[in-house]
Amino acid sequence: MASSALDLNDLEQAKRAVPDEYFPREDEPYMNERQLRFFRTLLVEWKRSIHESATATLQNLQDGPIREADANDRASSEADWGLELRTRDRQRKLTAKIDAALRRIDEGDYGYCEQTGDPIGIKRLLARPVATLTVEAQEAHERREKISRDD
Repeated sequence: MASSALDLNDLEQAKRAVPDEYFPREDEPYMNERQLRFFRTLLVEWKRSIHESATATLQNLQDGPIREADANDRASSEADWGLELRTRDRQRKLTAKIDAALRRIDEGDYGYCEQTGDPIGIKRLLARPVATLTVEAQEAHERREKISRDD
């Protein structure tokens, strides 16, 4: 399974764990107290879900080494473990982004673009709660990165 799919699975699991009594809407005041509380809960649940996945991986690693007799099977298992460990490293970095998003909530900056100061938008934050840029600013950033790589 691709690591971005794992991230989405953890995010979907976190969304299911958030109480159903409230869901942010575009037609209410942006980043009001209820929205901030919702996103804080979502971020905390997402982080918890990632930690549970990491704990399961660690437990599997501790249960024993790869012992396939066939060299091809062993190589396949080692490749699978390598992918799993890279995924966990990616999730470790995601956890740092979640912590940064929680700090932005505390500081009153959550939901606003780091470059322009414009609202990021509820739909984007629901899709990517750790987003720090509006869609437009993110696209411009990616274009600049592509140009830099092409040079």
